[in-house]
Amino acid sequence: MRELYEFLSGTGVWIAFVVFTGGLLARLAFLAGLSRERDKVVYNHFDGGWAWRSILHWLLPLGSVSFRQQPLFGIAFWVFHAGLLVTPLFLGAHNQLFAEAFGWSLPTLPDRLADWMTIAVMAAIVFLFARRLARPEVRILSTAWDYALLIIVLAPFLTGFLAYRQIGPYELMLNLHLLTGEVMLVVIPFSKLGHLILFFFTRAFIGSDMGARRAIEGRLGARTW
Repeated sequence: MRELYEFLSGTGVWIAFVVFTGGLLARLAFLAGLSRERDKVVYNHFDGGWAWRSILHWLLPLGSVSFRQQPLFGIAFWVFHAGLLVTPLFLGAHNQLFAEAFGWSLPTLPDRLADWMTIAVMAAIVFLFARRLARPEVRILSTAWDYALLIIVLAPFLTGFLAYRQIGPYELMLNLHLLTGEVMLVVIPFSKLGHLILFFFTRAFIGSDMGARRAIEGRLGARTW
């Protein structure tokens, strides 16, 4: 068990981060090349103002019209993404691993706040899973992989919570937390989870296209939120 921990907290972390970073960069390069080939006009008339407006409105809780029309889903969606991005990056225990593996660390969240954020993320995942099952218009579009992705995201939060609270065998939960967290990192660039990063480019693209280019074409522009 100790040998497994040493691998997962050392070599495993490096492998996961290399695949995560390399996969995202490769996907970004591919999409950038594809957009330059098929949507050159967007680059000719790109407008940072419209791009940032679109990004900021979608970053705010209930900042978009579609989320205000479904407030419960909008809040759960926002909590899920904010917690998924913020909690792992600024958790104290993770920053200790960052310091050991890479020689640097980020500011850390208070343990109590990180604890509540973990609970909020898990509750949001359960809600989103149940919504896929309960809403016919969502269920018909959902695949087994969509449900699996939610479980992949839930696993590191649940095992980390259990390990921190020392519920169940501590060493087992800790190893499962490391393993499932690294699996999630590896999966992100090659799945819908990649939109955690790609979101900013997508919203900038849509915001500029719907706003600046349509204004140039003689229309007032279209807000994308």
